[in-house]
Amino acid sequence: MGLASTKHAPAAPRDLFADIERLKRERNAVVLAHYYQEPDIQDVADILGDSLQLAREAQKTSADVIVLAGVHFMAETAKILNPGKRVLIPEPKAGCSLADSCPPDKFAAFKAAHPGHVVVSYVNTTAAIKALSDYCCTSSNAKAVIESIPRETPIIFGPDKNLGRWLMGETHRDLVLWPGACIVHETFNERRILKMMAEHPDAELIAHPECETAVLRHAHFIGSTKAMLEYTQKRTTQTFIVATENGILHTMQKASPGKVFIPAAPVDSRDPTCGCSTCPFMKMNTLEKVHACLEHMAPEILMDEQLRKAALLPIERMVAIG
Repeated sequence: MGLASTKHAPAAPRDLFADIERLKRERNAVVLAHYYQEPDIQDVADILGDSLQLAREAQKTSADVIVLAGVHFMAETAKILNPGKRVLIPEPKAGCSLADSCPPDKFAAFKAAHPGHVVVSYVNTTAAIKALSDYCCTSSNAKAVIESIPRETPIIFGPDKNLGRWLMGETHRDLVLWPGACIVHETFNERRILKMMAEHPDAELIAHPECETAVLRHAHFIGSTKAMLEYTQKRTTQTFIVATENGILHTMQKASPGKVFIPAAPVDSRDPTCGCSTCPFMKMNTLEKVHACLEHMAPEILMDEQLRKAALLPIERMVAIG
């Protein structure tokens, strides 16, 4: 009699989508994902949105576990707003160039050099910067936040200088700007934009206010990620050149399948691995990492309670305004 083989048949490939849904049910978890995430993560998310929407959803969720598929400051913001929940991040090294451009010690010195100023910080900052602020804002409600402050009150705005300059034009207020910028939005340049507009004369240029002024001056519409998405749904225009991180194109295409969306900084033909409008930090998250963090309930965002409380009020003001 022969012996049965001890070799195992190759394991069937896991259906990650189905397995993530199972884990969400078992953990009573919700997946919140930013528009800049890879398409698979967007498709598995319970809530898909921009920074303001994700903050609001994190604040009000009844789930026991929040998986924040975005960058570190977004998961940190969720924990600040809802400390009783377990907040997981698929890739803890997913940082933000804009947040990195504003070290807390240097910003504290900058603030001290401008006594009597109210500090409005963009949400793309660390908890330490938020703790030094009076208000936070996102690109969705930055104008409303600035306009909620009495006109005679001087304002420091940071860290995005391009968003700050745009706000100065929109609100007709003088702002003291911290000189930070986003590596993705600074890749869009006027010469390339004009070339693309000439190649697509029927297209509209839509741009995020983190882009430089030279790009914004040619835009048919300037707004937050969510505002750009809504704009493309309402317009009869069939072709859009999109000047923001290219993850949003997936959602735009799903919302308006008959329309054409062109990234304003396309892949470099000399280097097909270079997606010039791709955020390297946002794309550090993968569907496999979303699955792993649900399976192992880690990595988890943990915060010093004193820091959390110091950062809470400016974030609560952000969520409440606009």
